[in-house]
Amino acid sequence: MIIDRHLSLEILRPFSMGLGLLVLIFIGFSAARQLSLAAEGQLDIITAFQLIGLNTIITLEILLPSALFFSVLFAIGRLYRDSEMNAFYAAGVSRARILEAVFKLALAIALITGFISVLGRPWAFRTSYALEASAEAKFDLKQMAAGEFVNMEGSDYVFIARDVDLEKGLHKEVFLQKDHNEYGRSEIIVAESASLPTLNPGQAMQAEFFNGYNYLLDKRGKQDVTLKFGEMIVRLPNEEAQARYRRKAETTLNLSMSDQPKDIAEYQWRITTPLATILLALLAVPLARSAPRESRFRSFALALVVYVALFSMISVLRTWIEQARLGALPGLWTAYVIEGLLLAILVSHPRMKRR
Repeated sequence: MIIDRHLSLEILRPFSMGLGLLVLIFIGFSAARQLSLAAEGQLDIITAFQLIGLNTIITLEILLPSALFFSVLFAIGRLYRDSEMNAFYAAGVSRARILEAVFKLALAIALITGFISVLGRPWAFRTSYALEASAEAKFDLKQMAAGEFVNMEGSDYVFIARDVDLEKGLHKEVFLQKDHNEYGRSEIIVAESASLPTLNPGQAMQAEFFNGYNYLLDKRGKQDVTLKFGEMIVRLPNEEAQARYRRKAETTLNLSMSDQPKDIAEYQWRITTPLATILLALLAVPLARSAPRESRFRSFALALVVYVALFSMISVLRTWIEQARLGALPGLWTAYVIEGLLLAILVSHPRMKRR
């Protein structure tokens, strides 16, 4: 317990500082983008800060394992430099015991990473998409000039309004027209007011009209239909919404039941992030070793190469799965098998076992 507590504290200090710094840097970049959109009127300030927070949650699944890897590398390297590791070995503490202590800490952080990746990340994507769609709808309302004909995106409807009430989100004295050529009819809606359709990924748009008339005009002159209404909802085809749908917002359970290559790649990425967190932390232990008077830059450079190579390999494998060039098995598990073999080689290598 003393060894576990000592090593955990040595790792958690740089981990907290490193993670905090990475989060602040990311928030700075995200804030620059979102606040610039708010300044242009495309977002309100509250929505901008909400999106910053949601984007930060999304990126934590990468920041957590990365911060842990470099924290273990820094902490174990400092222990070697200060000869504390030699003192551990002289007291009978084995290398396996050091790995066990790091594993226990990595397991706790891996559970947090897994929770964010499996549940938090898709929730954050769904919420951010909804916020962006709502903000876009409001911005479109502001941009839509009164008295101009507008082709509603993703549908064949032509819309015009005499005036716009920005506070209530309503168009005043509206006209909507669409030709139904397959039925030989033309549909016209005239109303006192109408609400703007809201665009949500994967959902149909709908417009709500108040106090007006719905005309179905027969182009063959056989029979016209007139309907007077107090309130009417018109559902509009939404091809754009379907195109903007992203599987990143889909639940992990739904992805697990899909046979689509892109869904499989996303699913495997989510469930393997805890494993990546643990393996990276364990890899940092042998990579941090340095002999007396040996340059620490050499160990850090090697660790950086391993880190970049592993994430690059995962990215390539994920792309191959999305393109159906690689099956669900071995899938992303290939990268972690290679990572495990590399760990075994580093731990069992004679130079690494030397005290």
